[in-house]
Amino acid sequence: MADKPQVLRETDDEARRLARLLVRGARFMALGVIDPETGFPSVSRALTATDFDGVPVILVSALSGHTKGLAADPRCSLLAGEPGKGDPLAHPRITLQCRADTVERDTEDHARIRHRFLGRHPKASLYVDFPDFRFFRLLPQTASLNGGFGRAYVLAGSDLLIEEPGNGREWLELQDRLKEMAEAAALCAEQWGAEKGRPWRFAGVDRSGVDLVGGDLHFRHEFATPAASPGIVFDCISNVAKVIPLPEN
Repeated sequence: MADKPQVLRETDDEARRLARLLVRGARFMALGVIDPETGFPSVSRALTATDFDGVPVILVSALSGHTKGLAADPRCSLLAGEPGKGDPLAHPRITLQCRADTVERDTEDHARIRHRFLGRHPKASLYVDFPDFRFFRLLPQTASLNGGFGRAYVLAGSDLLIEEPGNGREWLELQDRLKEMAEAAALCAEQWGAEKGRPWRFAGVDRSGVDLVGGDLHFRHEFATPAASPGIVFDCISNVAKVIPLPEN
């Protein structure tokens, strides 16, 4: 009897990198929760960002059904990956199984996540401080990556996290410094292969990479290796015009 074809590939560094790009590069994701009244899965769409350790975060209203679901049962799923031209199943996507943790207001965690989230979604400043809105950190437990036909992988939740993320306050300070460097953002976007003709700006930064936003597009650049400090990243970016190389994809 012929052996059955292997459905899953062995998870390698290329698969992990693709998974991180899909999660960290997403402006929004599909969010699945358990409806506490019916027990059925319920799926909606949520704006997303990532904390400085790579954990996905969402900002949701307490009035929404998915917030009530998370409050009753912290188990949830995220789906990231947007289809392009042609067959939508030919494009990479990733499903995460997560556990949701509420981020309490008036804490250092809340201030940090709020800062990073608004860097990516500035229009959320209109409602982020409404009393019924709250942040959740969605800690990945496991993930299923489909990189296209014949490219299926299973990843551990830890594959999506940033080890030893460093001092969150220092990375936020760098984010604020980069926010004023529009010319450097345009040069970095060109060097890293982002879509041309967009008003790119720096939206966030961490040990593993840089987030750029250009209108309604988000572009994530992952460093080849984690940066040792915010200062090293700043020095590289501030010298782009002098043709000093940045960390490569």
